[in-house]
Amino acid sequence: MKVVHIIEALGGGVYTYFSDLSTYFGEDEIRKRIDTTIIYSANRKEIDREKIKSDFSSNINLIEVNMLRSFSPLQDLKSVIRLTKELKKINPDVIHLHSSKAGVLGRIAYFFLFKKKKLYYSPHGYSFLRTDISKSIRKLYWLIEKSTQALFGGVTIACGDTEFEIAKKIGKSDLVRNGIDIESIRESFVETKNDKLTVGILGRITYQKNPVLFNEIALNFPHLNFVWIGDGELNSLLTASNIKITGWFFDRESILKKLNSIDVYLQTSLWEGLPIAVLEAMALEKPVIASNVIGNKDIVLHNETGFLFDEISELKPYFQTLSNSENRNLIAKKAFKRCSELFDKNKNFEELVAIYKS
Repeated sequence: MKVVHIIEALGGGVYTYFSDLSTYFGEDEIRKRIDTTIIYSANRKEIDREKIKSDFSSNINLIEVNMLRSFSPLQDLKSVIRLTKELKKINPDVIHLHSSKAGVLGRIAYFFLFKKKKLYYSPHGYSFLRTDISKSIRKLYWLIEKSTQALFGGVTIACGDTEFEIAKKIGKSDLVRNGIDIESIRESFVETKNDKLTVGILGRITYQKNPVLFNEIALNFPHLNFVWIGDGELNSLLTASNIKITGWFFDRESILKKLNSIDVYLQTSLWEGLPIAVLEAMALEKPVIASNVIGNKDIVLHNETGFLFDEISELKPYFQTLSNSENRNLIAKKAFKRCSELFDKNKNFEELVAIYKS
């Protein structure tokens, strides 16, 4: 069976997802059954072309095709033409599109193949859920999602439970939760001992991750230490004196080591698909405090594996609870257990294979 994955938004958690996907489908036993190609765009500024080649398995096929995140009629037409040519060369049995832009471009290219293939689409966070765009643009994005599914068919494979509920209203859908490589992440686990409760987040400092809220929380809890693992164009918004910005690390081992050094993971994002960084924190036995939005609430069980919040005023008792090491460890163990049961990449990629074969 030949499977082609097409992705434009190869950054952040999606990058980790595809790195893990390449490792899984690059294993000798899987390769005997499934020949995997990833067609990707390297236009996002956080992407390093050479790093992709070293991070992704050499046992899968990598093809770079220029795709833009923004709407660009001429470039989008060029992308469709190139995608169509590549798909005709490969002649896959399965085409799996990832994220909104590749979902549209890939479906148009699929149409020009004039041969029926199994077609799947994973939004990794619907674009019409974004809060950095106007209501009219969100409505337009919803219409695009609805119409492209109606016109071209295929099955949406949601990455989280709430995304699945939304997908079912748009068209034929299935659920395969995002997963992580728990075994390799656990290699970075050691028990932490901080003088002050240390609260951290991992990711690019962007509007979606809501650095304004992260900064406001730090200002409201000056007796706690806060760490932003990463960097980004909005780093100037993190002004609280008890926040440390680490900058980017050049290797994954260093990132996980720093993530392991915090006591509590704080996810302040405005919207999500199913955030990989939260799963990684849970694999390292970190209780999670997260904004009560799609994606976050599909991972965190309130009052069990962490806490969900809508307002800063709700946070004081949560931080008080987690300041106690016994409470923190109890919740952390539950977080790790939930991660192991639902978000193991091997189990979840097996589900994906079963869908491809069905």
